[in-house]
Order: sequence, then structure tokens, then C-alpha cells
Amino acid sequence: MAYDERVAERVRETLSGHAGISEQRSFGGISFLLNGNMSCGVLNDELVVRVGPDAYDEAVGQPHARPMDFTGRPMRGWVYVATDGFSEDADLETWVALGIEFASSLPAK
Repeated sequence: MAYDERVAERVRETLSGHAGISEQRSFGGISFLLNGNMSCGVLNDELVVRVGPDAYDEAVGQPHARPMDFTGRPMRGWVYVATDGFSEDADLETWVALGIEFASSLPAK
């Protein structure tokens, strides 16, 4: 299993009610897109959040967050969040909202 289906289901529940959401397998996990732009995803048991360059420094400074380095070098604007960082529903909602906020700032694909 490339991603934890329980985490993915929690993200789905958090995103329910948002128009324009779709899912796509990517990064060896699953991504959640808003109008064709990735907002967040799940890789293994961690959350991947696309926060954008302006929110990156603050996001990566949060507990249990770190730079996304899927390719071996950090990807500015993207963070991994370990399970302890979204164990509470309110924390998951906060991270997902950051991803939605950035994705909604992009033109639809």
C-alpha cells in the first residue's frame, strides 16, 4: 500500500462539500485536486500539503511539519506533515484548508 487509506478517508471527509475536488494517484500516493490543482495528498501515512511559497516558511516551522523532499531536494511550497501533526480532526482541517487556500489562488486547469 503506497498510502494509508484511513488517512485518505479522513481527508475525503474533510473535503466533502467543497466543489471542484478530484482525486489522482501521484507521488506514489493519492492527491486531492481543486479545479485541477493539487492542494494536498497522502503518501504512506503522512499528509502532503501544497501551501505555496508565501506560506512555506510558517508551515514548515509548525510542529511535525518538514520540507517535502520527494526528489531528494526540498520543494519550496510543499510540506510533509507527520501523523502526530494531524491526529486531531481540527489539525487536519487546518492543514487541508491551507492546501485549499493555495490551490484556489491558481487558475483552474
